[in-house]
Amino acid sequence: MKSFLQTEDWLNFQRSIGRPVWRFDDGKIVANIVRHDIPFRKNYLYIPHGPAVDWNSIEGSFNHELNHFISYVKNLAREQKSIFVKMEPLDDKVPEQLHHLPRGGGIRKSKKEINPAKTVILELGKNEEELLAAMHHKTRYNIKVAEKNNVIIEESDEIEIFYKMLKKTSGRQKFSTHGKGYYEKLFEFFKSGKEIKSNLRVVKYENRPIAAALLLNYQDVCYYLHGGSDYEYRNVMAPHALHWSIVKEMNSRGIKFYDFGGSEGSKWPGITRFKLSWGGRQVEYPGSFDLPVRRFWFFVYNVARKIL
Repeated sequence: MKSFLQTEDWLNFQRSIGRPVWRFDDGKIVANIVRHDIPFRKNYLYIPHGPAVDWNSIEGSFNHELNHFISYVKNLAREQKSIFVKMEPLDDKVPEQLHHLPRGGGIRKSKKEINPAKTVILELGKNEEELLAAMHHKTRYNIKVAEKNNVIIEESDEIEIFYKMLKKTSGRQKFSTHGKGYYEKLFEFFKSGKEIKSNLRVVKYENRPIAAALLLNYQDVCYYLHGGSDYEYRNVMAPHALHWSIVKEMNSRGIKFYDFGGSEGSKWPGITRFKLSWGGRQVEYPGSFDLPVRRFWFFVYNVARKIL
């Protein structure tokens, strides 16, 4: 599956929120490159879910093609006075090949991930009975509980509600979020999109919003980007009603996969158990890799990250 993070639409969104962007595309290697500014007027270049390499189209040496790409990103990083280039490819072969390049310049595994290396993907294209049968029995039970509580799922454009639910959950589960303005801009930018389309779902109980989810659709995948719920109403089982509603709708629309997003048992055990309980498979990507460009500042950056 091609990631929406490697589309020109995503690059245009990053540009719209003020980040300098570039796109490398020679027909064989594609990489969206986004500059992330950090304190003390420093920055690094970030390649989300990339680079993406079409190995079948590379007729000659892999090394020649990858060296050309590495030269490009290193020169760009020098121009931008970037400390390093961070890559998070989806293909295991990419870091494997880069490690062997003389010009790879010491690419190294990083513990700091921007996008989680693990996700849970539920394959659709089945009838409802099959989808239910693949779930954990407790998930099926909780869906029934939510239905008995007569929760209502609505399509919405109220980012304020979504953000309130997100902050409640992030506080409980100890994960970081963007500011409200980021989600407002993302939702508006893709609301009427053609290649990537955003939509927001809200669960209401007794006319009170108690859960919400922000989704992106790209090609045959629906991505659950972010969401949250009100713990005070946990017995209503709103998240189960919410995701079951999304799964049924996407399935009826011919969407092939529902991507639940980040799932790391050691960091977010409750969230990971919930996502795995829907019968999907956990997919693990290679992770995050850093290519140092300004080595002294790269050292300082990593020391500061450990201290702060």
